[in-house]
Amino acid sequence: MLETITVRVFRGDANGGEEKEYRVKTFPGMVVLDAIHQIQAEQDSTVACRWNCKAAKCGSCSAEINGKPRLMCKSRIEDYYGEDGIIRVHPLKTFPLIKDLVTDVSWNYKTAEKIAPLSVSSGVPRPFRMQQVDVERVQEFRKCIECFLCQNVCHILRDHNRKDGYFGPRFMVKLASLDMHPLDEIDRRAQLHSEAGVGYCNITKCCEELCPEHIHITDNAIIPLKERVADEYYDPLKKVIRLIFGRNGRKMPVSSSSKK
Repeated sequence: MLETITVRVFRGDANGGEEKEYRVKTFPGMVVLDAIHQIQAEQDSTVACRWNCKAAKCGSCSAEINGKPRLMCKSRIEDYYGEDGIIRVHPLKTFPLIKDLVTDVSWNYKTAEKIAPLSVSSGVPRPFRMQQVDVERVQEFRKCIECFLCQNVCHILRDHNRKDGYFGPRFMVKLASLDMHPLDEIDRRAQLHSEAGVGYCNITKCCEELCPEHIHITDNAIIPLKERVADEYYDPLKKVIRLIFGRNGRKMPVSSSSKK
């Protein structure tokens, strides 16, 4: 490990900014968040960053390290400084910049409000009884820490700014956790097809590759949701049935193991 490294931190706000260079002493086990804290403590207390647990569980310290969306508290410096001893730390690019490394991610919370919570019939006995296969299916999705790295790397949101038409990978995971729950009674396919915009995803798996919780976002959430929407809206036989009988907007009853 190099004794000192150069950390180039983006300094600025919504009106613009530029990188500022700092020299930082290293120590074994040091992560990028440690470097930012050292800069704040010893060189420039005005550097703004968001963090909380420093255990990769709160999702607060998301940033772009050498152009890669990562959690600063989980990114060891020796993996990033390279031969030139330089690390570049920038804010997430998909969301509006507030100051330095802090971005406004409030759009995500507004999007979450559009998703109806779990709805279980009052006639279902409490406590709920579920088969283990159903528990395991939705358990993976509930590991999400809402770091929004997947939202940041998604090209639909990042490159095309289609926040008006696509909820993003994080909320595909949320929708999957509800839609695949065997006791949920809400038919979410209409929302997925329309305002959630699941059809926009072209399965690049960029979101899945960087998830700090290793959630199989594409394979286990987005692809099954796309299949459900395709079966409902693009099956020619179902289209004819809808034209004749209309749509009642209610799910057919399903067993605990058949809702897949």
